Amino acid sequence: MSLDVVALRAQFPALLGGAAHFDGPGGTQVPTPVADAVHAALVQPTANRGATTQAERNADDVVLGARRAIADLVGGDPRGVVFGRSATVLTYDLARTLAAGWGPGDEVVVTRLDHDANVRPWVQAAERAGATVRWVDFDPATSELTVADVAAVVSDRTRLVAVTGASNLIGTRPPLPAIAGVVHAAGALLHVDGVHLTAHVPVDLSELGCDTFVCSPYKFLGPHCGALVAAPAFLETLHPDKLLPSTDAVPERFELGTLPYELLAGTTAAVDFLASLAGTSGGRRERLLAAFHAVEEHEDALRVGLEDALRELPGVTLWSRAAHRTPTLLVTFEGRDAADAYRYLAARRVNAPVGSFYALECSRHLGLGDTGGLRIGLAPYTDQDDVDRLLDGLRGFLAG
Repeated sequence: MSLDVVALRAQFPALLGGAAHFDGPGGTQVPTPVADAVHAALVQPTANRGATTQAERNADDVVLGARRAIADLVGGDPRGVVFGRSATVLTYDLARTLAAGWGPGDEVVVTRLDHDANVRPWVQAAERAGATVRWVDFDPATSELTVADVAAVVSDRTRLVAVTGASNLIGTRPPLPAIAGVVHAAGALLHVDGVHLTAHVPVDLSELGCDTFVCSPYKFLGPHCGALVAAPAFLETLHPDKLLPSTDAVPERFELGTLPYELLAGTTAAVDFLASLAGTSGGRRERLLAAFHAVEEHEDALRVGLEDALRELPGVTLWSRAAHRTPTLLVTFEGRDAADAYRYLAARRVNAPVGSFYALECSRHLGLGDTGGLRIGLAPYTDQDDVDRLLDGLRGFLAG
């Protein structure tokens, strides 16, 4: 199947404003069905989860429905889906819980490719436990992070390896299944930050081989919240800090306080919207896989044409070079400040932001310091007209 981008774009009220949005890696625009689901959850009778009153049942249905939706999205088990305020918060919570079992002599592995949300929680937890932090570098010339890079620092002292599913700065997709093999052979755990990956490709946790995985619905057309997914049996082995009266059941033992029912309703709607891109035949998981294959094909076709055009522009450096990557491009300009390009484009209603976007180690490793560059992110609703407007704007900026 191919993606009907015209019909898809008609579902996004924000696009009526006329801006071309290349800011999706920081958070996508939201389709009408998602906003409607959030509204419906807020105006229906709602209470704390239960089975007696209609308000209690409404809340319970929303939570259980959202767990099933995320499980279908990534090929997980609904009983292993934990919701939280953000992927960052969930990663901090997980790091604190796991670090209770770490000590001197243990090692934790992080990479310079990652968003800081998959670096600092592990570094800080390791430091508090007296464990050693080992770093995996990537090749700035190719943007690649290989299984050999990871294997070089993993040992029998490694307790956990944290790696991104895809770089939110330059799009690089590390070879996760091969990395998982190395990590598990050493007896360690693999945590994957799937926030950027989940927005662009079909995800199957059994194929990736990770033990824990986080994603953020607002990166794939949903509302602002986060989800952590793991095998329920693994979650049963973890004992986070929690309030004494709160349930010790999994996954609820990891969810502190009352969940935001309206955001979870929007999360389910976002997953359903993505599944609808593949039509109505088949189960939701099957339709999601088909839809994401179509999304990936659409975005990659635009990316290839955009990259070819960027390479022809004078003084432009394209830092996204990995063979396997998402449609997320980082560019800088010889003798020109990327922030000036950002402002020039914004004045022409082309939204392509500038920065390192919390991928601080990645930006520094590329030699771009804390400044980063201009990030161009494609989304399912991006069309050729958007790309043409971006390129016209960059040509005008470079000629000015």
